[in-house]
Amino acid sequence: MPTEPLSQKEIEDRLRELPGWSLEGDRITRSYRLASHFAATAMVVHIAQIQEELNHHSDLTLGYNTLALSVVSHDADALTERDFALAQRVEEIAPGHGAG
Repeated sequence: MPTEPLSQKEIEDRLRELPGWSLEGDRITRSYRLASHFAATAMVVHIAQIQEELNHHSDLTLGYNTLALSVVSHDADALTERDFALAQRVEEIAPGHGAG
């Protein structure tokens, strides 16, 4: 995917398609609550697999039963299509982990 920075309007449009995600500074973020620490850890591993597949990695913060993601394209120093593609993939797997 291209690494050209998205415009503010493009970012806002894409965020409307990702409920629960928000813009914080130069990145998009989302937090999930899960049933247990093990469930949150399993989701981290699943996200890591997706990140390897996409060759695009987010910052992950694992809590007891929470998981937070922070996504930005470091090579573009801005948000790009790659960030939203990763966020969409995470949204697709979240229900299977019981994440809310």
